[in-house]
Amino acid sequence: MAWWIAVFLSPAVRTATLGSLDPIAVAALDVPLFVLGSALAALGVKAAAVVASGWTALVAAALALYATITTEAGLGVLMMIAAAACSGLALCFVLLGRVPTEWIVRGPFAFRSAAANRPATTHVSATIGQMILFWGFFLVAVPLLISWLEIRWLVSLPVPPFAATAGATLLVLASVLGVASAVTMASRGSGTPLPSAMPNRLVVAGPYRWVRNPMAVAGITQGVGVGLILGSWLVVAYAMIGSLLWNYAVRPLEEADLEKRFGTEFQQYRDTVRCWIPRV
Repeated sequence: MAWWIAVFLSPAVRTATLGSLDPIAVAALDVPLFVLGSALAALGVKAAAVVASGWTALVAAALALYATITTEAGLGVLMMIAAAACSGLALCFVLLGRVPTEWIVRGPFAFRSAAANRPATTHVSATIGQMILFWGFFLVAVPLLISWLEIRWLVSLPVPPFAATAGATLLVLASVLGVASAVTMASRGSGTPLPSAMPNRLVVAGPYRWVRNPMAVAGITQGVGVGLILGSWLVVAYAMIGSLLWNYAVRPLEEADLEKRFGTEFQQYRDTVRCWIPRV
C-alpha cells in the first residue's frame, strides 16, 4: 500500500515503476487483488492467498514484457519480481505451513547413486560433459539474458573500472576450483555431481578437505565473476540469490541424503569441515 501512495504522490516514483501506464487503471485491479488479498491471506484465508500470489506473478510477467518492449518501468519490474517471490513463499506457508523444498529432488532430480561398476574415466567424462552444459546455461546464457534485460529495463548501475579485471580473476580461479572439485568427486567417489548419479563413496580428498561443497563455492564465485565482467549488478545478485537457494533449500536435502548413505563417516566429516569457509 505504501508503494501505491508513493505512486500517486511522486511523479518520479510513478514514472520509474509504471512508466506510461495509467496508475488509476492499474490500481483498480491491483489494490483489491493484491493489497486486500494479501491482507486476507495474512489472516489465513487460503483462497485469498492463491489469488494474491497468482495475480502478483501475472503482473510481474506482464510488466516485464511491457518494460522489455518499451524500456519503461524497469524498477517496477524488479519490485514486482521480488513481490511475486515473497508472495509465493507466503502462499506455501498459508497452504502447507512450510516451504516444500523436498519437491526439488523428486522425479529426475531425486538422489540416486551412480552405477558403481563403471570405470572412473566414465564418471569423469560424464562430469565434464555436465559441467559444459551447466556452465553454458548458468554462466553464459542466463547471465547474458539478465545483462541484456538490465540494459533494456534501464536499471543498470555504474561499475568501477577494475570490475572486469577482478571478475575475470575470480572466474578463472573459481573455474579451476570447480574443475578440480568435479574431477576429484568423479574419480574418487565413483559418481558425478548430478543428483541422479551421485558418488558411491564419500569424497573428503582434494578441495573437499577444506570445504564440504567446493563446487557450490566455485559456482557462486563464478557467477559473481561473470557479473563483474558484464558490469551487471543483477547478474551478481543472481549469483548471490543462487547461493541462498542452495544453502537453505538444496544443501539440507543433500546433506540429509549423505548422512543417510554414509552415516557416521559423513557426520564426522560435517562436524570437522565447514560448508563455506575453508578450515585453516
